[in-house]
Amino acid sequence: METIIKNHKKAATHLEEAAKLHQEAAKHHEAGSHDKAHECTIKAHGHTTHACDSQKEILKQHATVK
Repeated sequence: METIIKNHKKAATHLEEAAKLHQEAAKHHEAGSHDKAHECTIKAHGHTTHACDSQKEILKQHATVK
């Protein structure tokens, strides 16, 4: 159960960071700083990918815990 909790927290942290980066990217686009927006978008995608990996592990763990 400890691993499931750890993965939930890890997924949440990555999703929160991705959301912040997407907000930052939008602000950069509004300001015309499209290169900075691009950087934020790539970083956000990385965090989203890590969150998805954690979610897959959570699902595996929930499937085996009864």
